[in-house]
Amino acid sequence: MADQINSLEELGNVAEGIEAVVEIAAPREPVRDALGRSYATGKRKDAVARVWIKPGSGKVTVNGKDMDVYFARPVLQMILRQAFSVAGVEGQFDVMATVKGGGLSGQAGAVKHGISKALQLYDPALRAPLKAAGFLTRDSRVVERKKYGKRKARRSFQFSKR
Repeated sequence: MADQINSLEELGNVAEGIEAVVEIAAPREPVRDALGRSYATGKRKDAVARVWIKPGSGKVTVNGKDMDVYFARPVLQMILRQAFSVAGVEGQFDVMATVKGGGLSGQAGAVKHGISKALQLYDPALRAPLKAAGFLTRDSRVVERKKYGKRKARRSFQFSKR
C-alpha cells in the first residue's frame, strides 16, 4: 500500500471508490423441479439421505415407510421434526427420503440435514434460522479407525503383570 491516508476526506474518497467496485449480491432464488419439489442430500456419520420436499400435509416417508415405523424411537422422530420447528413450517411440507448406510441415529441425522438443506432451497428466507441453529452444517464427526496393537481405536489390551 503505497498511498497513506492522512485525513477523513481521503478515507471517504477511498470508501466511495470501493462501493462502486463492490457489486451487491443477488438475492437467492428458490430451487424447485418441474413437480414443485426441492431436493437435497444430507449426510451424517456413514449415512447418506436423499430428500425431496414439497408443499403438503406434513407426511414424512423414509425408504417407503412412514416415519413412525422406520424411526420407532421418539428421540429419532424428534430429530427429524427439529428442522421444521426451527423454520416454523410444521405440517406444511411432505418429505420423501431414501437413506443408505450407517445406523438409525446417523440416518436420522442425515435426513434432518437433508430436510434443512431442501427447506432453504425451497424458500431462501428460511436459511437464516436454519443456519443459526446449525442445521445446514454437515457434522463431520465419524468413527475413528482401529489401530493395530490396540483393542479399539485407542483402547489398549488389558495389562497382565504375571
